[in-house]
Parts: sequence; structure tokens; C-alpha cells
Amino acid sequence: MAVISEGIAKALIEENNLTTSADIQEMIKGMFGTILEQMLKAEMDDHLQYGKHDQSPKKTKNRRNGSSKKTVRSEYGDIEIKIPRDRNGEFKPVAVEKDSKDVSSIADRVISMYAKGMSMRDMEEYLQDLYGVKASHSLISNIIDRITPEVKEWQNRQLENVYPIVYLDAIHFPVRQDGVVENKAVYIAIGISLSGHKDILGIWVSKGAESSKYWLTVLNELKNRGVDDILIVSTDNLKGFSEAIKAVYPKTEIQKCVIHQIRNSTKYLSYKDRKEFTTDLKGIYKATTEESGLEALGKLEEKWGKKYPLSIKSWYSNWSELATFFKYPPEIRKIIYTTNTVESFNRKLRKITKTKGSFPSDHSLLKLLYLITKDTTKKWTTSIRNWPVIISQLSIYFEERLEGKIF
Repeated sequence: MAVISEGIAKALIEENNLTTSADIQEMIKGMFGTILEQMLKAEMDDHLQYGKHDQSPKKTKNRRNGSSKKTVRSEYGDIEIKIPRDRNGEFKPVAVEKDSKDVSSIADRVISMYAKGMSMRDMEEYLQDLYGVKASHSLISNIIDRITPEVKEWQNRQLENVYPIVYLDAIHFPVRQDGVVENKAVYIAIGISLSGHKDILGIWVSKGAESSKYWLTVLNELKNRGVDDILIVSTDNLKGFSEAIKAVYPKTEIQKCVIHQIRNSTKYLSYKDRKEFTTDLKGIYKATTEESGLEALGKLEEKWGKKYPLSIKSWYSNWSELATFFKYPPEIRKIIYTTNTVESFNRKLRKITKTKGSFPSDHSLLKLLYLITKDTTKKWTTSIRNWPVIISQLSIYFEERLEGKIF
């Protein structure tokens, strides 16, 4: 941190007629606002790739477009600053983020950049180039480590008593373990609350590949955190998964993901047959009733059974939990027959982590996934589509279990 000289301090006192600590606070407040505005201007220069008074040919047609006023919170109180704008509306400042009104610490900027997938080196260079802040690798690591208590608190928070729908899925990330990079399963649970809002119930990093045994640990933790009942669980068809669910939530109905089933049953098909086979599969999962779905499966067996017996067998062996959605009306079917809700979230995780290579530890991975989760879920402010209709239908199918819990 820079220290001002005695001469500069005396000049500041005389120039600003400082007599009390409150005067000093007010002066620093003004200086802070001015410096913050200069940082924003530097960011705009970097965004447009030319300075404000640069007369040389420009690489972009985008131009500055004045500024807008914004009041932000800081260690020195509320400060009104000017945020530069560009004509195309593409400028997204880091020093004062679009939706942020708190600039109380450079640590917030570091954590925000880390959550967007920036590497340690990129953050060091960014802070140095734009703000003249020399932040070492260890300093940045220490700042990021400050969220550890927050991660633990989030992971152990009390959950709601009943979730109508929960999606369970795993995603894999490379983590360095004892000098060797391993692909570790990250277990993710997304719940739909009685009000129809999505929430990430938890994220768990396991010691190896996905297993039903570890899912049992996850489910027991959800139970211990207050989840007494889940009406419907949407999952992939990992071996032993259903038994793990039933061991903790015996009344829960299980819907195995139809999309996972399609992928698994077409994995070893000849390329020339895959399109036709996949088209024939639509008659099963797009059927209006379970009876007509089974009839379509029978036709699939007649046509392809001799050539691909294992693919057909997998549909029959998983049928009882693939066909769960047939008993419900279209609104419920649409949100339970696949795990798309959690897979969409997984794509967000992959998008941000794809530049990371391997993670140095489980803890490092969990910190980043938590920050991405925090950034993602703050946008989940509305209930899912048609929820009033869906919860009304569920209250009929699960009348005893939902009695007194809604409306």
C-alpha cells in the first residue's frame, strides 16, 4: 500500500483546511470517488482500445456516449460517481459492476473476477494494468480463501421441509490429487420449492467417480438439513441410484431421465442406424399413455431386437422408473422426464471452468463452483413456468403429504 509523504500530508491539510477526523474522512471520500471514476475511464479506454483524445484510426465503430450517475457504498460512505457509457451498450465495468452498488473493497473485485473464471495470472495483470494495483498470487489466494466460512455456512444451511421436485446429477472435473490428476465427480442437487422457485441445495466433491454409495451420503445430508420429504426425484440411471434414494426417502417417486436413457441405448449403435433408431424411440417417450408407450417399445423390439438386444433390454429393465411421468398431466411431465434443469446449470459450470485445466485441490474447485452458483442463483427470482397449475395438480396426487403445506 502506498504511503504519502509528510510534505504531501501537510499540503493536503492546508489545502482542505482539515481540523477534525471527520474532515479527513470527507476529503478521502472525495478522493476515492475521483480515483474510482479514473479507474472506470481506464476500463473504457481498454474496452474501446483507444484513449478519449486519441486521433489515430480506430479499430471499432463503437464510441463513448457520455456517462450516467450512480450512488455507490464505500468504506467512506455513499459516493455519487459518473459511469462512462458506450454507444453499443457493451461496456461492462469491473470496478463498479452494472448491478453492484457496493465498492467497499478491492477484494470484492478479485472474488468477482475469480467467479467469472479468470486465472490468478490474469487477475494479477488486470489489476496491475488497469488500476496500478500490484496484487501477488498469494494475496489473491488469501482474498479468495476468505469465502471459505461462507461456503461452509451455505453448504450446511437449513433447507425446506418439503420439495415437490428435486433433480440429482453429477458432473466431473479434473483435480490434482497426490501429484496425479483425477476426474472427480461433483454431486449437485437442485430443488423446486413449494413456491416454485429453483435453488441449489448443495454441491459435493467426491473422492472419485460417481457412485450410488456417495449419493446415499448426499441424500442423508439433505435429510439432516431438514428435508423430510421429496415428492419426485429426477435422476440419471446410475446403477444402485434408485436403491439409495429409497433408503432415505422411501415414499419418493423416481423418474429416470429419458434423455440419459436415449443416450445410453444408442451409444453402441451403428452410425447408419442411429438416426432411424432414435426416430423410432420417439414413439415411446412421446406416447400419451404408458400403455401406448409400451406398445411402441414392443414395435421397437420387433424391428431392432435381434440386431441390438442390449439397447432394447435396457428400456425394459428401467421401464418402471422411466415411465413414471406417464401418470401425470403434460405440465408435470415436461419438468420431470429429463434432468435438463440441472444439466443446464452444469453447462454454466463447464463454460466458466473450461479454461482452468486441472484444479489444485477439492477445496479450490468447491470455492469456484460456489461462487458460480451464487452468481447464477441470484438471477433465479421468478417461479418456474405454469407453477400455480403444477402445484395444484401435485396437491391432488400427493394430497396427504402436502396437506396444510401450501395455500
